[in-house]
Amino acid sequence: MSPGVRPPTGIALGSMAAGAAAAALLTMLVLPGATEGVTVGATLLGFGLGWAMLRVCSSRTSSPQPWAAIPAVAMVSTGAALMAVAPSDHTMNTLTWVWPPLALALSVWTYLRMQRDLTGPGRWLVTVALVLLAVASVGAGVRNIATDSFANTYPAPGGIYSVGDHDLHLDCRGQGQPTVVLISGLGEFSGSWARILDGVAPTTRVCAYDRAGQGWSDDVDHPQDGIAAAADLHALLAAAGETGPFVLVGHSIGGPYAMTYAANHAVEVAGMVLLDSTSPEQFTAIPSYPIQYAMMRRAYAVMPTLARLGLGVALAGSHLPADDAAPVDAMSAMPRAGRNARDELSMLPVVFEQARALTTLGGRPLVVLTSAENARDTDGWSEAQVDMAGLSSNAVTHEAAASHAGIVEDQGGAAASVQAITSVVQAVRTGTPLATR
Repeated sequence: MSPGVRPPTGIALGSMAAGAAAAALLTMLVLPGATEGVTVGATLLGFGLGWAMLRVCSSRTSSPQPWAAIPAVAMVSTGAALMAVAPSDHTMNTLTWVWPPLALALSVWTYLRMQRDLTGPGRWLVTVALVLLAVASVGAGVRNIATDSFANTYPAPGGIYSVGDHDLHLDCRGQGQPTVVLISGLGEFSGSWARILDGVAPTTRVCAYDRAGQGWSDDVDHPQDGIAAAADLHALLAAAGETGPFVLVGHSIGGPYAMTYAANHAVEVAGMVLLDSTSPEQFTAIPSYPIQYAMMRRAYAVMPTLARLGLGVALAGSHLPADDAAPVDAMSAMPRAGRNARDELSMLPVVFEQARALTTLGGRPLVVLTSAENARDTDGWSEAQVDMAGLSSNAVTHEAAASHAGIVEDQGGAAASVQAITSVVQAVRTGTPLATR
């Protein structure tokens, strides 16, 4: 062996590490928040470069590894094609029936050839990489075969209504005025409001719905901003025959969506409840948020693929009662839920800007309920909540002993949220100021 040339073990280690680093660099830094096809393509391209490095560098030793050219060509060509074409979600669904058996065959063939040519610790390192590829292939294949459509497994409660070129789902319960409209946060859908629906329905009419791309609602071709989402909700309520006045309840990023609706349809809005709401000034009011947002863009880009590999169950885990938790957890584990969260996240800067169009609610009742978790752990959160309370001259702020998600899904947090909602309903009915606790 020539002086300075590393043995195959060192080359195998360097090549696998370089492939993983290239995949991470492309997906997390070069193309953060890209569509699923582009993200998968970038990942394959990165790992393919690692296999190519093994082929080229080993050729300069006494133990060349010519077999490494096959996974290199397969991954680089497939990855480049996906990045160039940027396939639609429907195409990615179709491809998931095609690539798992091909990837499994590639991993088996590569393992058998590697066993002939590669010796020493390098063999075990490459074996681990091939086992991971095989497991991913089997996971994706099993998930495709075992998973029925969400709508078939869990029929939609309520109704499905046309709002133009797509349909949306609305689930309304109870009777009385004003009607409470629940607006979900990131990664949530109508099923996430089960405890709130049950708690508010005995008092007045309450409706949960799915924005486009969520739950039982149709997908749309492009991510929606806050104005488009408000127009959808307005058309949905009209199509379902739900008339105002409405009390809007927004959780997390649902708060800015509610504010945009109130700015565009002020005459319909009688009051508002913000449940640990994101602020329209989030990027400046919360010092840590710009970095957090950048990291979320990168993490959410890989969520559809993780779900497609059968790992979406790790992303689920609501605290709802068993019957209500099943559809929420099933939806959270689907690639579609990851795509929707990724797309909505990409639109947040625009959604926040549009929500700032709401400058006042006048004297309409407003309750701002903050989670103890964010009040304690997030600098600037409590101050931002107080600022949002300034939208109304008839506003109160409270803190709930709950986490950000638990303020909707946990028993104690949901109870505090129900109390906040019913207090606004009572204030609207009686025309009296909100009572402070």
